[in-house]
Amino acid sequence: MAVNSDRTIRNIALTGFMGVGKSSVGRALAEQLHFEFLDTDEVIETNAGKSISRIFSEEGESTFRALECQLVQQLAGRDRLVISTGGGLAVNADNLASLKAHALVVCLWASPEAIWERVRHQSHRPILQTVDPPARIRELLAQREPFYKQADVLVNTELRSLREVVQQVLFQFQLARQPGR
Repeated sequence: MAVNSDRTIRNIALTGFMGVGKSSVGRALAEQLHFEFLDTDEVIETNAGKSISRIFSEEGESTFRALECQLVQQLAGRDRLVISTGGGLAVNADNLASLKAHALVVCLWASPEAIWERVRHQSHRPILQTVDPPARIRELLAQREPFYKQADVLVNTELRSLREVVQQVLFQFQLARQPGR
């Protein structure tokens, strides 16, 4: 990992597809670091007063993506955060650039099959409301992969325990914050 030495890493931003463990890993990281945990989807739901599923169905995905952009810009001035991002947030280059200005961006990764196993019983996932959810997962992962790969660090969560993933991210965060890196 090569983190630009001009960056001041004050936060951790977890990106990646739904079901890869961003919320679980994020909460555990925040607890260990004594940082605030922030889930962008939860903040958007609270601010909008409705679920993401309702935002998608009533106002469309473009409105939701605009709300994500606004939130990401607001986070740029904050410190000591572990940010769990929505699965599509990093597809926007401005979002990724904004996060990289203040956070170590870590992409958590898993195979389409592992993701489907983790999310198959969750009804709150609007992009899975389709005839063939596993195919939709593969399609979206393929579309988003080039963006996810722009993260500072990629961590496969599939064969690792929560504790192992958290330790890997902590190690990378400490490394990125060392002077001269």
